Amino acid sequence: MNHDEVETAAQGGGERWRVAMLVAMGLLGTAVLVALIVTLGNANRQRDRALELQAHSYDVMILARTLSGTIAQSEASLGRYVISGDKQLGQLYFDEWLLAGTQIDRLDRITNDNPEQQSRVDRLRAAYDSRGQELSMTALNTSYGKNGQALARYYQSRKSPTLAEINTTLDTLIAGERGLLDDRTAAAMGSVERSSWVAGVLAVFGVLIVLGAIMLGWLTIRAVGERATALADAELERERADELTAAVAVATAELRMQEAKLRQVQKMEAVGQLTGGIAHDFNNMLAVVLGGLELARRNLASDPATTRRHIDSATEGANRAAALTRRLLAFSREDALKPETIDAAALVAEMSDLLDRTLGDAITLVTRSDATDCCIRGDRVQLENAVLNLAVNARDAMNGRGTLTIVTGGAMLEAQQIGECAAGEHVTITVADDGCGMTPDVADRVFEPFFTTKAVGKGTGLGLSQIFALVQQLHGAVAIASEPGEGTAVTLYLPRTADVVALPGSPAEILPAGPVAAAATAAPTPPTQREILVVEDDPRVLAATIDALEELGYHAIPCDDPLAAPALLAANGAIDLIISDVLMPRQTGPEMIAALSPLYPHIAVLFVTGFAGEVNVAQFGGHDVLRKPFTLTGLERAVATAMASDRPSASDLIAAE
Repeated sequence: MNHDEVETAAQGGGERWRVAMLVAMGLLGTAVLVALIVTLGNANRQRDRALELQAHSYDVMILARTLSGTIAQSEASLGRYVISGDKQLGQLYFDEWLLAGTQIDRLDRITNDNPEQQSRVDRLRAAYDSRGQELSMTALNTSYGKNGQALARYYQSRKSPTLAEINTTLDTLIAGERGLLDDRTAAAMGSVERSSWVAGVLAVFGVLIVLGAIMLGWLTIRAVGERATALADAELERERADELTAAVAVATAELRMQEAKLRQVQKMEAVGQLTGGIAHDFNNMLAVVLGGLELARRNLASDPATTRRHIDSATEGANRAAALTRRLLAFSREDALKPETIDAAALVAEMSDLLDRTLGDAITLVTRSDATDCCIRGDRVQLENAVLNLAVNARDAMNGRGTLTIVTGGAMLEAQQIGECAAGEHVTITVADDGCGMTPDVADRVFEPFFTTKAVGKGTGLGLSQIFALVQQLHGAVAIASEPGEGTAVTLYLPRTADVVALPGSPAEILPAGPVAAAATAAPTPPTQREILVVEDDPRVLAATIDALEELGYHAIPCDDPLAAPALLAANGAIDLIISDVLMPRQTGPEMIAALSPLYPHIAVLFVTGFAGEVNVAQFGGHDVLRKPFTLTGLERAVATAMASDRPSASDLIAAE
């Protein structure tokens, strides 16, 4: 073998070695590449899983904090509703409480993979249901107008163990999820460290394959960088969650502090002002009605008997409206309504005309009594409102056309046979219709406050809850029988009483209250065409008062703005008496008289008011007060009494000067 052959053989061996090396390097590179791919894929999966678990933990903690804030906001809305009686606040409480329930449901769903957290969510749901029952009684009392009882329940509920159970369970749940988050973060860090070690080993082998090693090294560095970024993002999310938790805690504390301040500042003043204002406007209308009726009685000469009969009937209705106003004003001062013995059958019979007018001609009203003794103990107006409310609901269920049946009867019940009724005889009032009926799930919720199946703006959801509260107050119960398409029958079970119903007497004439009431029996003196300035912001009441004074023989000068009174007094020097309303928008009556009295000390003053709240008598300056609504006779006596006061005349003052 010559030199060329040896060289050729050596070159062939070198090529084979290089090929073998290339093949080996290719195989090694392939193995390294596969190993890197497997390692990076596993690392990415572990990273994604760690991030997913961390995000899950953050979702649980944030949702728990949000739930705590929602419950706190709902209870704060309930507190404001109890204080103000504003139904919108009551609806806000109800919506926020339902939102808290949906948040608990979501918390239940996202923790279903953790039995320990699931048990905590179950305890939280049980505490939430118990808390909801406590707060619903407070809302129910407020809806019925028992604000004093509602406040007591609300203050007592703040110390309820269910509230502490909710807060404790939420804290435990968050602490448990925080522990899971720490474990998952530690696992993610361990995964990153292991992946980094494997990548380093493979990078050493990858040096033998330059391009592959560089590429694989770059991919490894990028993977490590992404994992580091993910860890930094996770830490940032944890800090944000901590900030949110602190913000929720601060907001909750601030809300509780503001709620306490609101209770101290407003208390029951808002309720008193609201009911007092309603009664003031209602009394203005009654003053127009009574004044107009008495003027009609004096002026109408044809068919006196029929005219007097209709006028007496209208006057009796106005007197009953005035009595209702006095009860409303008593409620604004939280006076307890006095119960009386009521014949339920007679009450339903007396309401027939009212129900006919209310329900319309398309509704056939059938009333009957299946018992001879239907006496119960309760408040007549409340019971009438309950029957009327049930009748209106039945009309709506029949779409304004059908048959409504009201039956009074009796039933002997065993203890708790119907609701919480005690054993004994009960009077039943059943209101039945042939309308659309209700499904069982709707019938189970009809007495919940703010629950209604009517369209928006058609119902408040408070009527049946108030009936339920009334029946409970009377130690009775309510039963509902309803089937879809078969109509509905609502039965009130009320304890029968052995008391005898008192015979109604003649309606008492509405007499003026205050200083004028003491002089109501004094004989009025005939007027001598004296001039009287009448200051009243309500144009209807002003017109009725002017007509009444003209009928009595006085010359009345109208004034619809207290700020215009000084000009009228300056232009009419013969004015003998100022009749002024008390509550007026731009200036109150006492404020106006306080400014005018030094200038016109000889002019008598008579205040007229329909507000019966807590009034400081000293602000009237010793002047007489006539309460709305007043009769023509009451006005005549009040004017005579005010003018009879010992005041210097205008001529005496001029002579003294």
